Amino acid sequence: MHAAVLGSPVAHSLSPVLHTAAYRALGLDDWTYDRHECDEAGLPAFVDGLGSDWAGLSLTMPLKRVALEVAEEVAPLAAATGAANTLVLTRGRRRAENTDVAGIIAALRGARGRAVVLGAGGTAQAALAALRELGIDDVTVLVRSLGRTGELRDAAERLGVTPQISDALVDPARAATALTGADVVISTLPAGAPDALTGIGAAAVLLDVVYAPWPTPFAATAAAAGARVVSGLEMLLHQAAAQVELMTGRPGPVAAMRAALDAAVAARA
Repeated sequence: MHAAVLGSPVAHSLSPVLHTAAYRALGLDDWTYDRHECDEAGLPAFVDGLGSDWAGLSLTMPLKRVALEVAEEVAPLAAATGAANTLVLTRGRRRAENTDVAGIIAALRGARGRAVVLGAGGTAQAALAALRELGIDDVTVLVRSLGRTGELRDAAERLGVTPQISDALVDPARAATALTGADVVISTLPAGAPDALTGIGAAAVLLDVVYAPWPTPFAATAAAAGARVVSGLEMLLHQAAAQVELMTGRPGPVAAMRAALDAAVAARA
């Protein structure tokens, strides 16, 4: 059986390391997992060309929203968040799933208090769902343009949550004010975008979904201020374990996957 991660860019993805380690630990020696460069326009044709020997696809940016359009079935959580990072191919059917939520929950297990989410894309929408499941209802979302938050607002309504949405990212001073006193910060921004931001205090926990290179300047600044910093690698690990279970029908072997991930990160360093 075959599986792969798709996105653009995708060369940096560590998903092949995680899934291949899972297959070996599970004894699925005839399973393979690759990576393919693919943009939104190319996704429908790519999926249409897959045969019955494909179990599923992991989808990274910019494919998390268009994935819903190529799916024939959409899992409730993927529908609510308006984004999918997984296509499960079963009996010729395409089912969209969202395991980013599970990844965020696992990465932030035990977090409480006031949360700030940076960004408005598909991962930010998953963050709203994860914070809901963690019981955190005091949430502020910081963006650069309020005019580009329509899908985020729609997702919030479907999830039954009411975050405050601010365009404070246009001004680092305003963003710092919004971040001051936050207990939980989730940055879904691309690499480099939050590097100039400050304001995260020693009592906060920061999840920065960017994991290459690590630590990001944003994470390093937060750590220097005393915050507990969680790498996007933790989210990546747990969302991949959930994908493995969806595609193989067997629980993802987290310990084996973590060991492979740690080795791959060390080799890159």
